[in-house]
Amino acid sequence: MRELKIILAISSFILLSFTTEKNNLQQTRWKFIADKNVRFGPDHDVIHVTGNDNYRQLKLRVTDAPLKINDMKVHFENGEVFDVSIRSKIRQGGESRVIDLPGSSRSIRKIEFWYSTVGVLKGTARVAVWGRR
Repeated sequence: MRELKIILAISSFILLSFTTEKNNLQQTRWKFIADKNVRFGPDHDVIHVTGNDNYRQLKLRVTDAPLKINDMKVHFENGEVFDVSIRSKIRQGGESRVIDLPGSSRSIRKIEFWYSTVGVLKGTARVAVWGRR
């Protein structure tokens, strides 16, 4: 009888640890939100966010060409705007720093950003926005 209790306790512990690990992993994964192809030269673009997901953090990934991102404004569903000063060059295949959104998890309506492509005479760079809940 005592051995059965020990086996049940160990089994329960193992089962709970797998469930907790899965929940932690899901919370730390980055989710693709939207992307935009941006053209050569200094410009301003808007990415409209669809869906009802809430996010705590954002980051940008740049492909196809390097890009200098100067400023970004995150517009939330409740009408608030969060101004993010990025002012950094993101190499082709690179990503921005992690951007913590104010408050708790927030629903995003759109993201505006001001940029200039770097070292490209023509063509486009792709900017992808990723979020973490």
